[in-house]
Amino acid sequence: MEKTILITGCSSGIGYYVAKQLQQRGYRVFATARKIADVEKLKTEGLESLQLDLADSASIQAAVKAMLKLTDGKLDALFNNGAYGQPGAVEDLSRAVLREQFETNLFGWMELTNAVIPIMRKQGQGRIIHNSSILGFMSMPYRGAYNASKHALEGLADTQRLELHGSGIFISLIQPGPIRSRFRENGRMMFLHNIAWEQSFYREKYQSVLARLEKEGNASKFTQSPDAVYQRVIHALENPRPQIRYYVTFPTYLFATLRRILPYRWMDWVIRHIP
Repeated sequence: MEKTILITGCSSGIGYYVAKQLQQRGYRVFATARKIADVEKLKTEGLESLQLDLADSASIQAAVKAMLKLTDGKLDALFNNGAYGQPGAVEDLSRAVLREQFETNLFGWMELTNAVIPIMRKQGQGRIIHNSSILGFMSMPYRGAYNASKHALEGLADTQRLELHGSGIFISLIQPGPIRSRFRENGRMMFLHNIAWEQSFYREKYQSVLARLEKEGNASKFTQSPDAVYQRVIHALENPRPQIRYYVTFPTYLFATLRRILPYRWMDWVIRHIP
């Protein structure tokens, strides 16, 4: 039988690639995006698309309702992917900016997840995949809002996995390092919009932050294509025993190992010296 999956953040990058590949694999894909223009673009490319703004509860509920109407109440899988990174030192983050980061990267994800769990529970099966990050288990400077949102996501996902044991619903976390996408471009926009960097104590450090965000090409030599994430999504969707966590890219494997064996202060030293 045709399997259905709802994917968030499909306007570009990982979400777009995974949606297209799963459609070719035979899945019925509901590719969502925040902007109407992106929804229309996805439709012209042959995808079933719905508007879904993760920072808007009404938008989340409307999208789920519309999808269930089209599938006669069925949903096999959810791939939570839509997110952005808010650069800036923690002391330069206003309460409003931090809240905005969490609305999209955490609160919206959990609200959407909780909206589809009753459907999957009724079916006796379902797969929920969260596209987390290497920054879900380690932190890097000037990424505090994003670090916090991904750490919180992993805590809630781990708890929900325990609570759903025996339900037939599996929860997996994917933890990518650098992946080719518009992530840095979007981060630059949010940085310039929300951080008064020229008046900040960190203004000299922010020069290198901007240089990183504006760098042409790959973020690092370890950058991989969205296909690296897609391969983990396939395993999480189709393997009888999906993994709890999937590492993606060399930095994720490396820092997961270092985190287990190094004292905290040594780990801090390593992170502070990353270019």
